[in-house]
Amino acid sequence: MEGRLLPLFVAIPLSGAFLIPLLGKLWARFADLVANITTVLLVGISVYCWWIFNATGTPMHYWVGGWRLIGIAMWFDALTALMVLVINIVGFCATIYSVRYLDRYTSGRWKFFTLLMLLIAGMNGVAISGDLFNIFVFIEISAIASYALVAFGTEEEEIEAAFKYMVLGEVGGAVLLFGIALLYARAATLNLAHLSQVLAEIGRTPFYWFVIATLLIGFAIKMGMEPFHAWLADAHFSAPAPISAMLSGVFIKVTGVYGMCRIMFNVFGVSRAETPAFFNLLIAFGAVSLVLGGLLAYSQNDYKRLLAYSSISQIGYILVALGIGNFWGVAGAMFHILAHALSKGTLFLASGAVERQTGTRNLDELKGLERTMPATTWAHTLASFSMAGVPPFAGFFSKLFIIIGAIAAKMYWLAFLAALFSGVTLGYLTKVVNQAFFARREDEPTRAKESPALMVLAMLILVVLMLAVGVGFKGVLDHLVGPAAKALLNGLDYARLVLGG
Repeated sequence: MEGRLLPLFVAIPLSGAFLIPLLGKLWARFADLVANITTVLLVGISVYCWWIFNATGTPMHYWVGGWRLIGIAMWFDALTALMVLVINIVGFCATIYSVRYLDRYTSGRWKFFTLLMLLIAGMNGVAISGDLFNIFVFIEISAIASYALVAFGTEEEEIEAAFKYMVLGEVGGAVLLFGIALLYARAATLNLAHLSQVLAEIGRTPFYWFVIATLLIGFAIKMGMEPFHAWLADAHFSAPAPISAMLSGVFIKVTGVYGMCRIMFNVFGVSRAETPAFFNLLIAFGAVSLVLGGLLAYSQNDYKRLLAYSSISQIGYILVALGIGNFWGVAGAMFHILAHALSKGTLFLASGAVERQTGTRNLDELKGLERTMPATTWAHTLASFSMAGVPPFAGFFSKLFIIIGAIAAKMYWLAFLAALFSGVTLGYLTKVVNQAFFARREDEPTRAKESPALMVLAMLILVVLMLAVGVGFKGVLDHLVGPAAKALLNGLDYARLVLGG
């Protein structure tokens, strides 16, 4: 019965996107109201479905129209639970924050919220889809909405960033579509469960590896992995702050990391024991992303661009953790998806608050904001601790699990690299704290005042969740992150659960 709730993850935000332009033209604030009601409902359904799954231990499924295999399949397991919680919690905070943040724009409020609802609908669709073509369709829905949102300010810099992002994003989409076409031509199905059975019968032929390589390139572009990162820094830098939080905290994980993991583990059935080359490739590209992203972030003097390059580095952590391939490595990757969404979401919202209140993102022009913007200062500082892996915040445990996984796999150099670049992360985020927020008492602070209450509330919710996830890490591991990791490591059991349900 609960499976009938799954279409609501897409239907509710699409309904919101339909109502916002209609009601927003009657009164601008209707757009705020509808958008926030929509995201509250989505958070509620996400929590309820996760609770039902934990109580029963049984994944939920829904076949649109009742047509098995040939119809649109929707699926909710532990991995889906993690992703929809991340999507809708960060989406809820971004929506609250946007109510006052959008005051800086003279018009277009309803357009912004309509696009944001489409972005959320697309990402939710990716997370619950049990069909490869529909995963692609929902990726493109969310991508097209994000192109428009990056360009929302319509300044030259924003238009240029959106155009570059669109070109590279559609190259990634075309590569994905090519891989999907190859699979359909060979297997005559795109249902994930049925497709996994057909591929198991075909075996690990050159076709198998060619399609894996094709899809991996497509997903790598979507997640901004080195060397396919050219779009990411400009897009995250130029977008409105709540959209930067969504892109960095959620979008690159859902359309890139989640899509790759679901298909590689549960459809192609990769495992560290049987396909070590795939996992070694993840470690190689992840390590490059981790190192280069961190070093590029360290050299930035623009607040948001620094955070954008940091996202490349944190994607590197997730990739090396997946490449380790054991339970602790994959659990660390899943935990880092959650921890990074909360932490980086907070940091981007803090950067937007600073820019809105001071008119600049240049760290050389900011000083002493702790005296004038204390709530924003501490939101940034605590999120920095989590990002750098300082206990008891969420980021500490995600990186700890990655290091434990690397040690268990006897990859000591990888454990050292992960620990070292936690220090680098702390270094470049501390640079922001020292330059922008805390200054010597004799220095004159930058003229500003604290952000509006709703913007502070959005940051506060994420900070509280960062701390709660860290303090309650055992429960998060046992009931959310650990089951998500097992859903991946169980590989082709996905097909048995879906087709047997």
